[in-house]
Formats: sequence, structure tokens, C-alpha cells
Amino acid sequence: MTQSTGRRIFQVIDGNKKFVGDGFDVTSPMPGPRIRQLSPFLLIDHTGPMPVAPTEAPLGTPPHPHRGFETVTVMYEGYLAHRDTAGHTGALGPGDVQWMTAGAGLLHEERHEREFSRRGGTLELLQLWVNVPARDKMAPPRYQNIRAEAIPKVLTANGRGRIRVVSGTYEGVTGPADTFSPITLLDVHLPTGTETTLRLPADYNVGIYVVKGAITLHGNRPAATKQLVVFGWDSTDVHVTATEDTVLVVLAGEPIEEPLATYGPFVMNTNRELVQAIADFESGGMGQFPEDE
Repeated sequence: MTQSTGRRIFQVIDGNKKFVGDGFDVTSPMPGPRIRQLSPFLLIDHTGPMPVAPTEAPLGTPPHPHRGFETVTVMYEGYLAHRDTAGHTGALGPGDVQWMTAGAGLLHEERHEREFSRRGGTLELLQLWVNVPARDKMAPPRYQNIRAEAIPKVLTANGRGRIRVVSGTYEGVTGPADTFSPITLLDVHLPTGTETTLRLPADYNVGIYVVKGAITLHGNRPAATKQLVVFGWDSTDVHVTATEDTVLVVLAGEPIEEPLATYGPFVMNTNRELVQAIADFESGGMGQFPEDE
């Protein structure tokens, strides 16, 4: 059987380094010039792997607002604690996924989990920002805390690689995350030498982010740790060969073809909506934590 050439590769993107709050050493390959080709995905922040020294005061980000989109956090090492002004709290450990809908607006805080902070260790996580359609931007905030054991797996053809289905349906397996638009989010673990063909809807935007390791795409295009690959729409297939033990995340979704207006932590459709979001935040309309009241 002749193998198709697979999806066209638009670009391989290196991330920019930054520090977020006082607890997250981050690499970000997007937003960037290919953001339209990755809608509904807006941002990728890859924290670590970074050492965390023992401390009694957990590090992280102080309370900050969001409106009009979702944050998705995939944990690899260490432990993270979350709370928000919609009343949601949770702790994430290795393999867990948090899918938070900011909706009409809230404040949230992300810090290293207290016991993890006390003993120290290594922290690594991936956080995505995901757009939602205009009709859902003012939905009530929602919090999905998805444990590792609740995420189903698909094995590669040779049985060595595993593909965790976080959202959407892949090879007949449906992930637990509930989404506002069609999104297939896959967390893929491939030992050295594993070959697999990822088959995704041809009309979806598709990107692959290499969390760690190295791969060859379509037999000749390399990508490695902390690089983002952006694909075209001319095929359903992405042929992957792991040249090292590799972890990668597949971001695939139906594009949201609507105007985009963004300002910091607010993602809306018009500047008028941004002005309203800022006013609502400044007037306390996105809530307060008890100690700040």
C-alpha cells in the first residue's frame, strides 16, 4: 500500500521564554504568526521541567481575571493547586487535566500545591488557552477536574505507544472533557522507534507540540522538544516516527471563524466587549476572594 504524503507542514515554531508570576518558568510558541491556522487554540505555555525548592509559602500566580475563553492544564510532574471566585477548588497531579471555562468572568489563582511546595521537586505542565464561540463567551464559569485514571487510552499499532484521549473522539474512543466546539486533544507517549499515523478530520486545524523528545514527520521533517508544528488541511494523516522517547500533544479542532478581540486575560469578539470586560473586572463584577473583601 502506498503511504500518503500526509498533511502539509506550514511551519515549525520555537517558543519564547518568560517567567509567569513567581513560580512558572515558561516557554511559549504561541500566540504567534500562525494563530489563525490553530483556531480555536490561542496560547501554549509550557512550564518546566523546573526545580522547586522547598518552601512554606507556595509560589505561583496571584489572583487574576479571565473572560471569554477556557484554560486547559495538562500536568506531567509535580502538583498544582487551583481556586477561583466561582467557588471551584482543585489539586492536580501527574497525568491529571484541568479544563476551566472562564465564561462570563472570574478571578483564579494557580500555585504550587502546599505539600509539594514543602518537600520540593520537579514541576512540568502545559497550559493551553482555548477560544469559544461568541454564543458561549458569557456562559457561567465551569470547572472540569479530570483525573489521570479517567482519561482513556488508545495504543499504537505496535502496542508500544499510547495516546490519551482528553477530548473529542479518536479511533472510536471518546475523551471525558466537555467542549463548546469540536476539539480533539491528545496526549501522546511514544517510545523510541515507534511509528504511528495520526488521523484527524481534514477540515480541522491541527498542531503538534513536542513536550519532550524528538520526532520525524512524514519521514523527513524533524521536530524536537518545545517546538510547535503547524499543519495544513490537505490530508487527514500525520505520519510520526519517534527518534527518542517522546511526549507530544496533538491540538486539533474545528476553527472558530469569528472576529477576535483580545486584551490580556480577556478574549472577546469586539473592542466594545473588551471595554465592558475591563469595567466589570475593575468594579468587582468578576468576584473577590474572601481575604480581599
